[in-house]
Amino acid sequence: MAVDLLLGLQWGDEGKGKIVDVLTSKYNIIARFQGGPNAGHTLVFNGKKHVLHTIPSGIFHDKATNLVGNGVVIDPVIFKKELDKLAEQDVDYKKSLLISRKAHIILPTHRLLDAASEASKGKAKIGSTLKGIGPTYMDKTGRNGLRVGDLELDNWKEKYRALANKHESMIDFYNVDIQYDLKELETEFFAAVKVLKSLKFIDSEEYIYQAQKSGQSILAEGAQGSLLDIDFGTYPFVTSSNTTAAGACTGLGVAPNQIGEVFGIFKAYTTRVGSGPFPTELFDADGEMMAKVGQEFGATTGRARRCGWLDLVALKYACQVNGVTQLMMMKADVLSGFKTLKVATAYKYKGETITHLPFNIEPENIEPIYSDFKGWTADLTEMSEASTLPKELNDYIDFLEKELELPITIVSVGPDRKQTIFR
Repeated sequence: MAVDLLLGLQWGDEGKGKIVDVLTSKYNIIARFQGGPNAGHTLVFNGKKHVLHTIPSGIFHDKATNLVGNGVVIDPVIFKKELDKLAEQDVDYKKSLLISRKAHIILPTHRLLDAASEASKGKAKIGSTLKGIGPTYMDKTGRNGLRVGDLELDNWKEKYRALANKHESMIDFYNVDIQYDLKELETEFFAAVKVLKSLKFIDSEEYIYQAQKSGQSILAEGAQGSLLDIDFGTYPFVTSSNTTAAGACTGLGVAPNQIGEVFGIFKAYTTRVGSGPFPTELFDADGEMMAKVGQEFGATTGRARRCGWLDLVALKYACQVNGVTQLMMMKADVLSGFKTLKVATAYKYKGETITHLPFNIEPENIEPIYSDFKGWTADLTEMSEASTLPKELNDYIDFLEKELELPITIVSVGPDRKQTIFR
C-alpha cells in the first residue's frame, strides 16, 4: 500500500500538526521523516492546546502507531519533556510510539556548538532555533554521529564521550563567550537517555516495508516547510534537512514509487520566522493585523513571525518540487476583515517579469507583482460547510486552484480540529 505524505509548502508553521491530527483516523501509522525539536506542531481539541516537537501528531489517537523515522534527530531531554506531558494526559505512548534505530541523537554539546556558531556570525545570523539541529546533521553527514541504535551497545558512552570531547574543542575554536556547565547538562541528558531506552526501538525501514505489504495505511509527516529545504529552500537561511517529498523517501526508507498522495499545506497568507528573504513581507498595519489575529508566534521559540501576502510564485515552486496532489489552505479565518487582499502572481526580477522562483530572491533583486481580490467580513470560525463560506473567499480559492492547477480539498477556519472544512 502506498505511503501518503503531508508537508508544508511555505517557510514552516503552516499548520501541519492540526491536519495530521484531523487525518489520523484514516491511517494506521503516522511517521515523522525529518527535522527534530526545531519543529512545533500545535494541536487544539477539547478546549486544550498541545504542542509537539519530535513526536508525531497522531499520538493522541488510541488506534494509531506513531513512528519517529531515521531522518529525524532526537534530543532526549526535550523528548522526555514531551513524554512527561503526554503522561499527564494519560496517553499510553509506550504502546503506540516507535523509534528508528537509525535516528541520530542531539547531544548537549550539539546545542552549545549551535549557539557558538550562531554567535560567531554576528549580523549574518541565519536565525537558528539553537536546538543543535545543524551540528547534529553535520555529524550525520560527517559520519561521526551517535544513533539511537548505539544506545543498545555496551560502548555507547565511550562513543558519546569521544564526540562530546571533539565538540568542546570546536566550541573553543569559535572564540565566543559561551558559558556552560557540561556536567550539569550531562546529568539531565543521561537521565533522559534512560527514559528514551524504555521505548521500543525498531529497524524502521523494514517495519514500514512489512506494514505496506500487509496493507496498513501510512501517513508520512513532515516538519518545517519546503522553502526551508537544505537544497531547494532560500539557502543559506534554511534548515539542515530535506523538508520536501524526497526527504520522506530518505527519512523513512520508502522507495519513490511507493509514495501515494502528497498533501501540501499552506496558509492563506505567508509567514516566516527568523532571517532570510521574504518578497511579500508587510511592514504596515495589514501585516500587524495578520500577526495579531493569527497569533503569529513560533510554537518552539516564541519568536514573532514575519507576515505578508500570499506568494503564488513561491507556492507554485513548492508544489512542483514536491509533486503535490492535493492542497490544504490554513488560517482562512485570519483574513476576515481585510477590505482588499493581495496575491503575488509574478516577480519583477532584474528588469524582467518572471513567474518562477529564481536563484536569489533578496529584496535588491525582487519586486512582487500583485493581483487584488475583494476581501470578506464574515466570521468563518463557526462555519462547518463549504457552502456557507462567503463568495469572496470562494473566488479567492477558485483563483488559487486555477493558477496552481490543483484542488484545495481542506480549508481551515480556526485552530481546533473541529474547525476544518472538507471541500
